[in-house]
Order: sequence, then C-alpha cells, then structure tokens
Amino acid sequence: MDVAAMSVAMSSHHVQSQASLAVMSNVKNVMEQQGQQLMEMLQQPQAVSASHPSLGSSVDLKV
Repeated sequence: MDVAAMSVAMSSHHVQSQASLAVMSNVKNVMEQQGQQLMEMLQQPQAVSASHPSLGSSVDLKV
C-alpha cells in the first residue's frame, strides 16, 4: 500500500470511529434520561382505582 492509500484508509477509519463514538454518546444520554424518568415515575404514589371491583380478582384456568 502506498502512503496516499494508507492515509485515506486511516482517515476513513478515524471518521468512522468518531461517528461511532458520537452515536454511543447520544445513546448513553438517552438511556440516562429514560432511567431518570423511570426513577421519577417509580417514586410517585400509585393511585389504585378499578373500574369494576371484581375485575382482576380471579383467574379462570382450564386444565
């Protein structure tokens, strides 16, 4: 491989690495935000209100 071709290959690899790092950084930021939102949601008190009092109180099984 000559010097010019090696330079182009190294430059291409560098750009690809930088793009991968940028994508991973964005994914990390999104996951951190979703984790924070999940923690906030889990800390909120849950209101239990059933539209019908007997719904969900039993399960019908056929064996």
